[in-house]
Amino acid sequence: MRHSLIASLITAVTLATGAGQALAQSDQSPIRVGSKIDTEGSLLGNMIVDVLENAGLPVDSKLQLGPTNIVRQALLSGDIDLYPEYTGNGAFFTDTTDDPAWKSAEDGYAKIREADKANDLAWLTPAPANNTWAIAVRQDVADDNDLASMADFGHWVSDGGDVKLAASAEFVESDAALPSFQRAYDFTLSEDQLLVLSGGNTAATIRAAAAGTSGTNAAMVYGTDGAIAAAGLKVMDDPKGVQMVYAPAPVVRQSVLDAHPEIADLLAPVFESLDRETLQTLNGKIQVDGLPADQVAHDYLTQQGLLD
Repeated sequence: MRHSLIASLITAVTLATGAGQALAQSDQSPIRVGSKIDTEGSLLGNMIVDVLENAGLPVDSKLQLGPTNIVRQALLSGDIDLYPEYTGNGAFFTDTTDDPAWKSAEDGYAKIREADKANDLAWLTPAPANNTWAIAVRQDVADDNDLASMADFGHWVSDGGDVKLAASAEFVESDAALPSFQRAYDFTLSEDQLLVLSGGNTAATIRAAAAGTSGTNAAMVYGTDGAIAAAGLKVMDDPKGVQMVYAPAPVVRQSVLDAHPEIADLLAPVFESLDRETLQTLNGKIQVDGLPADQVAHDYLTQQGLLD
């Protein structure tokens, strides 16, 4: 996904001073739209391409360009003009991971929007979704125990709730992940209540919880994973903001936005419509149902009345 590669990004990304960044954008130049290589990146990138083309703007699609460090550097160097990014990654772009602003949707967005002005980049309207680390519980277990939030989950565990969590070693051991949840919501999972899977693949943890592998009924997830709903799991809300907020938003070179100011208004209603459950459903059509990302994007935009 979008946060596993960040450590290398801090050293890989430099301020854009190349010729590509310096070139002025003309009204006739195609808008080069990139995206990350993952499912959600492709979905959001296709939405951007579809909406801009529908408005009659010239577009050059460079979707699924690579992981975060590659796509971010391509934007900074002027090799692409626009792509969907996550606000939480601003913590790594600015080397300010300890700033509590990143745990607030509004503050994190404001912080990276202001910081990226120095890079001649503009952050446009973000989605209300949050694709960050979370814990999801099997729906029947959540219903039987009235579980909707991590506060509910913490009380349930502390009261002797029958839980077993499928997670990666990173999630279990990283202070920013499970230990942070446990401190904030006052619960502790014993070794017997954990199934630690190799790697960090949430598809594996979701499958384990859905199938009850080794007694699991909860899983480490990312908030908008496409398999969550299909697997019959329910994400626990994080009312204390333990995790950094990763809200998707379009990021565009300022010169391109100056040449095509309508981009902001065209993309705003698209991203405003993308809450957590909507992205789970759309990602699931790609990941679970096997539909092409461009078809899923186009069908959604059409159904929402966002295309002519």
